[in-house]
Amino acid sequence: MTELRHRGTTESDLHSEDKRSDRESRADGEVPSDSETKLDSGVPDVPVPPDDTPEVLNKALSGLSSRWKNWWVRGILTLAMIFFFFIIIYLGPMVLMMIVLCVQIKCFHEIITIGYSVYHSYHLPWFRTLSWYFLLCVNYFFYGETVTDYFFTLVQREEPLRILSKYHRFISFALYLTGFCMFVLSLVKKHYRLQFYMFGWTHVTLLIIVTQSHLIIHNLFEGMIWFIVPISCVICNDIMAYMFGFFFGRTPLIKLSPKKTWEGFIGGFFATVVFGILLSYVMAGYRCFVCPVEFNSDSNSFTVDCEPSELFQLQDYSLPAALESLTVLLQMEEDHFPLLTGALACGAFLSTALFFQDFANTIPGHGGIMDRFDCQYLMATFVNVYIASFIRGPNPTKVIQQLMALRLDQQLHIFNSLKAHLTEKGLLPANEEVA
Repeated sequence: MTELRHRGTTESDLHSEDKRSDRESRADGEVPSDSETKLDSGVPDVPVPPDDTPEVLNKALSGLSSRWKNWWVRGILTLAMIFFFFIIIYLGPMVLMMIVLCVQIKCFHEIITIGYSVYHSYHLPWFRTLSWYFLLCVNYFFYGETVTDYFFTLVQREEPLRILSKYHRFISFALYLTGFCMFVLSLVKKHYRLQFYMFGWTHVTLLIIVTQSHLIIHNLFEGMIWFIVPISCVICNDIMAYMFGFFFGRTPLIKLSPKKTWEGFIGGFFATVVFGILLSYVMAGYRCFVCPVEFNSDSNSFTVDCEPSELFQLQDYSLPAALESLTVLLQMEEDHFPLLTGALACGAFLSTALFFQDFANTIPGHGGIMDRFDCQYLMATFVNVYIASFIRGPNPTKVIQQLMALRLDQQLHIFNSLKAHLTEKGLLPANEEVA
């Protein structure tokens, strides 16, 4: 931050400018505050979160070394989190969406708390209030878009929802503009730079947390497999990287996280690729996992039923002659899932390559919620981009829903245009007329 202030000026110019500003401040009766002095001296350290390990575990593991104590604490809580993960999957899509929202709020809280813990001594007004207000605005926008997109029939059936859907983006923009005006009114002289810094901190946090958590929900509606497999791969990578590093780790990976090792990195990567392929092979055989999640307006519930696409069916491929001879020698099968395997391999690399320091100490032995979900968010972005680029095609159901929302004359115009197009293609007889 000090370099930004000094950029483009020499030391002598800066010194003379500081003297001139000091004289002007004294002339106006202003005295440099303690907080301003602290700002010039540098950024204070972020307090280290305390150890929140349950007392029961501390007593039970008191005879072990810190290394093995951490092993058992992480192991026990990992099993508990995996068990909880199975429960929320069993409870269905609506519960999953609520859990994603709760995790998003907690991650946002942990990151915003870092900024507040560093700069709260400056007594800047409305920082936390504005941060949570912008979180509310962004969630209103994204969840409103999701409801309009995936619950279209329900929205059209209810008059209040139809009005909110029609003016959704205008309302969202008005809410954001209100927050921006509140931020401008909260500006304090001599702290402009710091306040704009925290304003940017909030927006980057919203971009990282809220936007990517919204993509998790989009992946969920594409099919449970696109939700479960990426999350499971990240979980597998965390576990296997820790185990390989614990037993075989010798070579430090990066200075940012000195406990990470190359042995854990490589072991976690290959273990995740194998696990992802096996898990996708098993899940691809069940329609409840591969079919898109759709809302049934008649029963007011989610349905998962379709004819699985070729993506989730074993395909035979003709290999080049050189590879065929190698395949015969190794007695390898040529059946595999197209595209999905490549996605899992790339996802495994992404989840392996990301390491961060602890954001909090919410989960003993694991850090904060953000420490468990940082890779999940980036993985969700990768999966969403992958689906949009290679998987998703036109959705006839959504097209029909949009057509039904048009006026009757517009529907008739589209019908005649479609009829003329099909007649031209030879799919309808030329002499057929509309009754």
